[in-house]
Amino acid sequence: MAELATIARPYAEALFQVAGPQAKSWVAALEALAVVAADPQVRVFADNPRFTAEQVQAVVESASGAQLAAPLQNFLRTVIENGRLAALPAVAQQFHTLANASSGISQADIYSAYPIADAQLSEVLAALEKRFGCKLEANVQIEPELIGGIRVVVGDEVLDTSVKARLERMKVALTA
Repeated sequence: MAELATIARPYAEALFQVAGPQAKSWVAALEALAVVAADPQVRVFADNPRFTAEQVQAVVESASGAQLAAPLQNFLRTVIENGRLAALPAVAQQFHTLANASSGISQADIYSAYPIADAQLSEVLAALEKRFGCKLEANVQIEPELIGGIRVVVGDEVLDTSVKARLERMKVALTA
């Protein structure tokens, strides 16, 4: 996957420069395109030489259901013509990161063993924002294998307070 991230970076940066102050408003449309591009059937369709780039673009646009501004349509056409549709989810992720960074916001991926209520999430976010020193946008995912607690990933930092991590640390301590 590192290869896709490397391919996606210049696309995301170029689109971000074109978007300018509208970057935040383009995130949802780009993520809708990324969902469609991640579909294996769409990739098979896009890789089929019997279909033109215009046909692939029409299918991807209609399947996304998003209203695309002209620059986004041009961007999508370029991605398809260059055979980089598979990199579109990584482009969307990097674009979102760039848009958040320009607004002073970081992405926090929160993994929890159980669903987190909105009130609890607000408290957790307040504590995490204080710890990391920036405004956070939360993305909560359920991972039952954590047993309890949460694991938070912000950028390249990981804060793991899960029961699973504690048991792993105890195991290492006992076997050392």
